[in-house]
Amino acid sequence: MKNPLPGSTWFFVDESGDLTFYDRKGNLIVGQAGCSPILVLGFIETQDPHAIRRAVLELQHEIIHDPYFEGVPSLSKTAVAFHAKDDLPEIRYRFFKLIASLDFRAQFIVARKIERVFRNNFQAKETAFYDLLVSHLFRDIMHRYEHNFIYFAKRGSRTRQVPLSEAIRRGIKRFEQRWGTKVNTTFTVQAQTPKGEPCLSVIDYMNWAVYRAFTRGEMRYYRFVEDKVSLLVDLYDREKYPNNWYSRKNRFDITKITPL
Repeated sequence: MKNPLPGSTWFFVDESGDLTFYDRKGNLIVGQAGCSPILVLGFIETQDPHAIRRAVLELQHEIIHDPYFEGVPSLSKTAVAFHAKDDLPEIRYRFFKLIASLDFRAQFIVARKIERVFRNNFQAKETAFYDLLVSHLFRDIMHRYEHNFIYFAKRGSRTRQVPLSEAIRRGIKRFEQRWGTKVNTTFTVQAQTPKGEPCLSVIDYMNWAVYRAFTRGEMRYYRFVEDKVSLLVDLYDREKYPNNWYSRKNRFDITKITPL
């Protein structure tokens, strides 16, 4: 295996959907109102996060001072950070246009919320389910650069740097065992909010595009930014294996998947 490239790379990680399988009474509610049928975990990777931060903040400043948007209630949220679910369609369009011009690549793990898998593989533990996705997401990429800086979007008061670091280490170990090699790189994991880290708004939008494709069959948002996507794995679409690994050679389209 080649030596890692000198220097650093940055990853910005977020999710779309939720980890919930059951209501308070233990009833399965996956796919019902308020409970997503899938969980999308993705990252953008860049060697120049400063350029992305600058571009995002410049657009944000331009929008919140644009008289066209004056008096729009949701603008108060956009003034904190771009968020695809909350932003106006006009703002969403402008942010997608910006994303298409930025220098990064993206990867995604899409996990169908299958109760049998959740119980048998993870003993119905949400954190175990999530951490496996983290391990998969980072398994094959941590050997490329000497230093890796990983920023996870912070959710509420959850502080999970240690478990997430352990999940990434498990992914590295699997890579080493698979290829009979040693990964001699470093990584750090930090939690941050989109307000504090503008790059997280980019992965929020990318995740949203993937989520809309899977749950609503809307490909237009994904199509607009698909050149940024180097890998998308529909992890539990076993019927399509190995073609459930989508790349630039096997481009993702919603018509290729087993319906949810």
